[in-house]
Amino acid sequence: MSTAKLNNYLHLHFIVFIWGFTAILGALISIDAIPLVWYRMLFAVIFTVGYFLIKKKSLKIPPKAIIKFVIGGVIIATHWVAFFSAIKVSNVSVALVSLSTGALFTSLLEPLFFKRRINPLEFIFGLIVISGLYLIFNVEGEYALGIIYALIAAFLSALFSVLNGLYVKQYDAEAISLYQLLFGVLFITVFVFATTGFNAEDYTLNLSDFSYILILSSICTAYAFIVSVRIMKYLTPYTVMLTINLEPIYAIILALIIFGEKEQMSFEFYIGAVIIILTVIANGIIKNKKKRIN
Repeated sequence: MSTAKLNNYLHLHFIVFIWGFTAILGALISIDAIPLVWYRMLFAVIFTVGYFLIKKKSLKIPPKAIIKFVIGGVIIATHWVAFFSAIKVSNVSVALVSLSTGALFTSLLEPLFFKRRINPLEFIFGLIVISGLYLIFNVEGEYALGIIYALIAAFLSALFSVLNGLYVKQYDAEAISLYQLLFGVLFITVFVFATTGFNAEDYTLNLSDFSYILILSSICTAYAFIVSVRIMKYLTPYTVMLTINLEPIYAIILALIIFGEKEQMSFEFYIGAVIIILTVIANGIIKNKKKRIN
């Protein structure tokens, strides 16, 4: 492996570690999911615009792209609200294991958008994942709401990925990220004004919350969004896929270290988690082998 490729590979692991740390920050931040995501996206937009200005990149986009980026922004904002809601009502382990089903949701959605048949093997993998979730539901029934929120987040994540797979063929990847973040925070702003309104109690940040949200929006969002796109230009999809699937493993280990007993689950939970994660990885390996053959 060349030095450049090794550096990018290690950098990718660091990015995946950062994505795993996002869940930890979500558990540490005391405000509710909607204010958390609003602050995250607002600050991320500011940091990303700063990046564009430093790099002297154009902020112009074709008018016909606006509606596409609005849809992407609404989806990613709703995804994050569901994801952090899952953490708030359950814990990091439950949320991350359930979220890892997103890769299989993608397998079911891709045929609809890219006009191909559903692979029977992917359907079988889906059934295996359902069996893993069923096992977790049976032994961790108290976290049922968290699992449901995380599955909603996983579906939205898959939808977001599939749509961006179409958008990135037409538009600059960094511009896509910026405008989806912008339209996402605008969507949450309109939603809050139309429902509860911005009240001081929900949106007041203490010092630790402010610090965590700065890390979340700058390193875990703006930086990770931009750098992950750059890294993927140098590594194969196979390598990227295998590495990204380590996210729940990193996050669960971190959560056990930081939160201790709160994150300790039953033996059956970890059996279900292993079934889900190994199935997702196996699905990715088989898909990438087929692409190489073709």
